[in-house]
Amino acid sequence: MTGASRGPSLRGRPADDADDITVRRATASDLDVVVSLRIALLREYREHPIYGRLRPDAESRARPIFASQLDSDREAIFMAEDARHDVVGMLRCVESVSSPLLVPDRYCYLSSVYVRPDFRRRGVLRLLFERAQHWCREHGLAEIRLHNVGTRSTSAAVWDAFGFEVVEQVRLLRLDVATEHSRVAASAASAASAAAQTPASPTAPP
Repeated sequence: MTGASRGPSLRGRPADDADDITVRRATASDLDVVVSLRIALLREYREHPIYGRLRPDAESRARPIFASQLDSDREAIFMAEDARHDVVGMLRCVESVSSPLLVPDRYCYLSSVYVRPDFRRRGVLRLLFERAQHWCREHGLAEIRLHNVGTRSTSAAVWDAFGFEVVEQVRLLRLDVATEHSRVAASAASAASAAAQTPASPTAPP
């Protein structure tokens, strides 16, 4: 773990001059709010074919995952706080290793980007992204990659405005594995039943 230091802070004024926003690095003591914001992000995509399939116990499953992320030296979670020190947004930076066949050797993968609905369009994401870029430069990472949901035009527009370009697509194909598994299991059971009903051959004498 990097320690208790919060690193450099960035301050900005939202568009309506309502609050000061401070961006800092999350620590282990922020686990509860990190889990809460990450689950809130997933719940915004109830209709998504992948992210909409949230497990009932997702929150309890998330805790050890995010605790490990907060303790990692190769990634950082940044949080945006308002003047009352309420967390209003976050994002995660991960130092990732490229394929050995490609350059660069390492890049930053950006994920878990979330801003509370009542703080959107007020410069919070811009401040978080500036902090992410600062972290990348500190770690010698010259490239940032991310995935955004293609069905959200507003999300795509934001990343376009930040200078990202679309370089690949994620496609989904669902297979009827349950039906095939049932067929194979039924066939195996039928074969076992037939074998049990077949008289055994007499054993040859030694």
